[in-house]
Amino acid sequence: MALTLKAKLQPVLLSGGSGTRLWPLSREAYPKQFLPLAGEDTMLQATWLRVAALADAAPIVVAGEDHRFLVAEQLRQIDAPVPAILLEPIGRNTAPAIAAATLQALAAGDDPLLLVLPSDHVVRDAAAFRDAVRVAMPAAEAGALVTFGIVPGAPETGFGYIEARPGDGVRKVLRFVEKPDAATAQSYLDAGGYFWNSGMFLLRASRYVEELQRFRPDIVTAVRAAFVDAARDGDFIRLDKDAFASCPSDSIDYAVMEKTDAAMVLPVDIGWNDVGSWSALWDVSEQDGDGNAHHGDVIAIDSRNSYAYATRMVALVGVDDLVVVETDDAVLVAHKDKVQQVKDVVAMLKSQQRTQAALHREVHRPWGSYDSVDAGVRFQVKRIKVKPGARLSLQSHTQRAEHWIVVSGVARVTRDNDVFELYANQSTYIPIGAKHRLENPGTEMLELIEVQSGDYLGEDDIVRYEDVYGRA
Repeated sequence: MALTLKAKLQPVLLSGGSGTRLWPLSREAYPKQFLPLAGEDTMLQATWLRVAALADAAPIVVAGEDHRFLVAEQLRQIDAPVPAILLEPIGRNTAPAIAAATLQALAAGDDPLLLVLPSDHVVRDAAAFRDAVRVAMPAAEAGALVTFGIVPGAPETGFGYIEARPGDGVRKVLRFVEKPDAATAQSYLDAGGYFWNSGMFLLRASRYVEELQRFRPDIVTAVRAAFVDAARDGDFIRLDKDAFASCPSDSIDYAVMEKTDAAMVLPVDIGWNDVGSWSALWDVSEQDGDGNAHHGDVIAIDSRNSYAYATRMVALVGVDDLVVVETDDAVLVAHKDKVQQVKDVVAMLKSQQRTQAALHREVHRPWGSYDSVDAGVRFQVKRIKVKPGARLSLQSHTQRAEHWIVVSGVARVTRDNDVFELYANQSTYIPIGAKHRLENPGTEMLELIEVQSGDYLGEDDIVRYEDVYGRA
């Protein structure tokens, strides 16, 4: 039944992906939604900016526990309103994630329209997408679960498809189709009426709960328990681990959209791309006259249709259809037709317990970052950056000593019972077993060099006594 009052629009940003297909740039600890892959803003930032003009409330973000400070910091950088950040202790796919966001939205006493958006997609025509949301709102207000179908530009085999009833505007979904082979995809293109499944949705919060309860009450029960028993720490809402772990893993498509009679689709042509591979990133990047796209200091000679990402100078000579990605600690060279196999590289790295599967050389922490610039037998050298006003945990190490040399900024050092400040070109020594803490009391970034020495230099040799980030 149509409502007389316009429902509020509540954006929900899904930020739980691990981004293995864009390795080595995207990694488990710093996946693609936090990277500026298709512009100056990161993909998470671009997702919010795309819909900010439509929003009636600050975003609800669903993210992994390890990414909580990345989400908060990146949204702060673009002056986004303070979000509610729901933290998943374990990934359970989109149906539970959206359910948790729905409970958060309903907890405020409203029944808003949820605009559910993956935070790692590219939309080139943001204005056209906003117009599409406005077109879809009446159907969603009336109780439909609306998805946005992308008008296909090619017989793509990497996407699922939605078959829609003929007509204009928002229309009935006839069926969802799994990723097809090339011949089937071409037949869809020839027939018309088939659209790529974007994974973007517009639905009333209460209607999603109703339909999820109808088809997957076990998911509703588990997520509700996780939400009720959640620990709340400022903007962070930590879903209860045991309850959420008991929740079945399922996508919104399988759990609800393929079963409900309320599924509708609005076809859109908005320059959408899920950037699910390096070849997809090449598609959405600016290309030169030879079809080459690049990021960073890249020289291309007698090369065509290639993509290069460089942190140092990279030269391509006489190559076609290649992807070359160079980071501080890894280099990927792949044929564009084989980039889906990058995930196999990540699987191999994990099986060998190599840190490059999850971490970059520069590792981000809530207080700043550290970059392991050199290492050898019984020593390691790190470049440490501490944000203004931030401080590390009060900690000690059982197997290593540390030397700190300040490069710039002001360091406040706690060493056992002593507290003192160091300035540029000054240094101190932290012996094995000493309780110590590093703080930045200034207004500028603190940078220092840390030299570790000892029998074992692993990150797990840390005993925390106090920590403002809840890691003690």
